[in-house]
Order: sequence, then C-alpha cells, then structure tokens
Amino acid sequence: MNFKALSLAAVAAASFAAPALAHHSFAMFDADKTITMTGTVKEFEWTNPHSWLRVMIDDKATGKPAQWAFEMGSPGQQARVMIHPLKDGSRGGQFITAILPSGTMLGNGGQRPSTTGE
Repeated sequence: MNFKALSLAAVAAASFAAPALAHHSFAMFDADKTITMTGTVKEFEWTNPHSWLRVMIDDKATGKPAQWAFEMGSPGQQARVMIHPLKDGSRGGQFITAILPSGTMLGNGGQRPSTTGE
C-alpha cells in the first residue's frame, strides 16, 4: 500500500514540474531599456507557449528594411508593443506595448495586473 501511495505522489510531482522545465529565462533581454520602433508588421504567430511578432524596420546602416522578431507572452496574455531589446544588440527583443496609428495605446506598459484590485 505504501508503494502505491509513493508511486502516485512521484507521478503527481513529476506532472506538476514538467511545465516548469520547458520555460526559459528572460535574462537575454535588457529590461533596463525600453525603445519604441516604427515598422510594418510582416507576420504574427499566435502560438503556445509564446507568440511572435515579426516586423520590418528600416535599418539605418543599409537603408533597407530588416526583419526584427519580438517574443511575446502566451496567446492568453496578449496585452502588450514597446520592447526590451536583446542585450547583444541583434534584431529582436521582448514585446511590451503597441501604439496604433490613431495614437491609441494597447497594453499596460509591461506592468503586471494588480491582484488587489487597485
């Protein structure tokens, strides 16, 4: 009987730990910087565990559009488009907030929702 209980506990613990193993760190993003970019959306991938936004942005060095890739949260968390750029300077970053051509800002600037209702 103890073996069955121990086996069930081990399976349950492994089941709860599995999602944590698949997640990665956000240490590659420079959270101390926030930049605003203007470009044309090329592609939006609505996928789990993270959605991706690909935008064509004019490259100042070449004068030609270059594709940038922005990692977003899961589809259920899409409320953000300013970015935290990658620390190594390559084209990409962490997606934060979007401002529409009308001036309407979508998202909450990367702030987590209040759990106290404030």
